[in-house]
Amino acid sequence: MSVDIDKTGPQDAKPAGPEAIKAIPVRHYGRYVSAVLAIGILVSIVYAFSQGRINWGAIPDYFFDDRILDGVVETMWLTLLSMAIGIIGGIVLAVMRLSTNPVTSSIAWFYIWFFRGTPVLVQLFLWFNLGLVFEYINLGPFYKDQWSDFMTPFLTALLGLGLNEAAYMAEICRAGLLSVDEGQTEASHALGMSHSKTLRRIVIPQAMRVIVPPTGNEVINMLKTTSLVSAVQYYELFKQASDIGQTSGSPVEMYFLAAAWYLVVTSVLSVGQYYLERHYAKGSTRTLPPTPFQKLKAALSLRSLAR
Repeated sequence: MSVDIDKTGPQDAKPAGPEAIKAIPVRHYGRYVSAVLAIGILVSIVYAFSQGRINWGAIPDYFFDDRILDGVVETMWLTLLSMAIGIIGGIVLAVMRLSTNPVTSSIAWFYIWFFRGTPVLVQLFLWFNLGLVFEYINLGPFYKDQWSDFMTPFLTALLGLGLNEAAYMAEICRAGLLSVDEGQTEASHALGMSHSKTLRRIVIPQAMRVIVPPTGNEVINMLKTTSLVSAVQYYELFKQASDIGQTSGSPVEMYFLAAAWYLVVTSVLSVGQYYLERHYAKGSTRTLPPTPFQKLKAALSLRSLAR
């Protein structure tokens, strides 16, 4: 007589699931130590400045002074015009540098070599003091005048900054043009497109993804470099702040004020650079990075869900 033994157990018994893993987070003690050190250094700096005889009240008193605001406008205007000269000149020089013509390529190389190899301040003084060796500027039937009347502080600043920037923008543009695959240029030429149309419709739109980020940095750097033109008596932000500091007896406070204005303007330019980079990122990434407003909206929605 055989007895059947049921080895499956009760029908309603469920198989035992995997045991839950008790995860223990890794302790990053170095982060805590570095945070404490950073806070300590920050407190020490604040304490050191609090011991000085700084008239902090002078900063808000002159922050919106008419002379300061005029200096901000002149700084922005000079930055815009200098960058326009630099970008246009940089594109022309980059195309010349990539040309197969040895004459145009050599001229572009020499221009970049000279203006990148000499300091901006030296170039400003050179333009400003050319009147010592040239009494007149004579362009034939087009223009003739005394050099001192022609080379104003504004024109000195514009030429010194713009021509110097063109040399740097030329290398940035050249790198962007070289980043585009040569096969696309060859394909466009095979379709009958001219060289200029290929640059305008094929190469430059793709090169902008490489050109825009360093160009944004150059704009911010140009904004700060405009402070050098105070040496040639052009009244931009730094020059106005320096003069106010000398007359009011608060030179250090006015330097802090100028630094605050530079930070405000560079912050605005950084936001514009972010949106410009985001625009030219279309087609190269599947999802565009969120804008600051989208990040804020997402953070507020997460906070509301947590409640």
